[in-house]
Amino acid sequence: MARHRRPRKAGPGATRRSRRQLAAGLVGASALAATLLTLTVNPSAPPAPDRSPAAGTSDVAQ
Repeated sequence: MARHRRPRKAGPGATRRSRRQLAAGLVGASALAATLLTLTVNPSAPPAPDRSPAAGTSDVAQ
């Protein structure tokens, strides 16, 4: 019969490397998601119906 051995522990470098890889993957995925959202969603609101789109803003509150 074969003897079962205890699995070898991963060294501290392996854990650190896998955490960095996970962080890099999450950063890349979030950047891709932000890019896709920016391309598909139009975040700007339409201009007010009583103003022309090219009109400048005033400093004085009405």
